[in-house]
Amino acid sequence: MEGWIPHRGAMRLIDRVLEVDADHSVAEVDVPFDGLFVRDGAVPAWVGIEYMAQAVSAWAGARAREQGGAPRAGLLLGSRRYEARRPAFPSGARLRVEARCELMGANGLGQFDCRIEMDGEEVATARIAVFDPPGGADFLQAGAGA
Repeated sequence: MEGWIPHRGAMRLIDRVLEVDADHSVAEVDVPFDGLFVRDGAVPAWVGIEYMAQAVSAWAGARAREQGGAPRAGLLLGSRRYEARRPAFPSGARLRVEARCELMGANGLGQFDCRIEMDGEEVATARIAVFDPPGGADFLQAGAGA
């Protein structure tokens, strides 16, 4: 996964990248039995937003690699209309997470239409906004020092 997303350790939540093209990415999550977000044998549905953000990160990582770079940190700015059709994702379930780019500006601001499926059923949807600054981590670290 290191070639796709910058997330490491307990914060790397997606397990596989299945597809990436100019407009979208598809990733899989094997909902864990233990870990940072697991409660009572399930992961709360609100974690789905981060699953979606990491699918977007895989899309951005593929773009960076095409240009000779590496995946870099970006920011999840927010979501609109996150709708989960269940309160949690059960441990052991396999989720299919799709992120489709609707808009990506030269300034790094983007919007993605995302969805999560489990057993062929759509279980969560959202439109998320991201910021992938042109300077990447350098830009983010410069802002942290201000």
